[in-house]
Amino acid sequence: MQKQIILLNGPSSSGKSTLAKALQKLIEEKRNEKFRIVSIDDFLKMTAEDAIYEDDVFEISEKLCEKTFEVLESNPGVIVDHSITSERIFKQLKDKLSPYRLYLIHVTCPLDVLKQRETERKNRCIGSAESSYKYLFPKDGYDLTVDTHILGTDECSLKIAEIL
Repeated sequence: MQKQIILLNGPSSSGKSTLAKALQKLIEEKRNEKFRIVSIDDFLKMTAEDAIYEDDVFEISEKLCEKTFEVLESNPGVIVDHSITSERIFKQLKDKLSPYRLYLIHVTCPLDVLKQRETERKNRCIGSAESSYKYLFPKDGYDLTVDTHILGTDECSLKIAEIL
């Protein structure tokens, strides 16, 4: 069986990290396979005071890909938690990850919900959710879109697992 990468792409505060953990658990329970999570948050210093810029993300995306490959050496799959905000970051990731089966999942919810979640989190620079919502790339072409405001985490996980 070909190793798989599930790329969760959505704006900041859309619920990607929570969804990644739920999906990881579901895959282990239903398929008896251990998928690991690699998150953009593992490579960037995220604080309420510091904005993250596209150049910062482009610079570390190479490291994220390397970590993904490392994890795939001993696991059947990886769930990548990312917020892609430009064509060059998307192209870099898609090109680097192309040796594996890549499922592109759009994780979204309404902008007002993103802003509310961002404020409640208190660990992101205010405006990150709106900015990543506005500049999220790609706009279409996903294998699946899940709305974390309409569906709960478990329902979103089931929808993703169905297409694997």
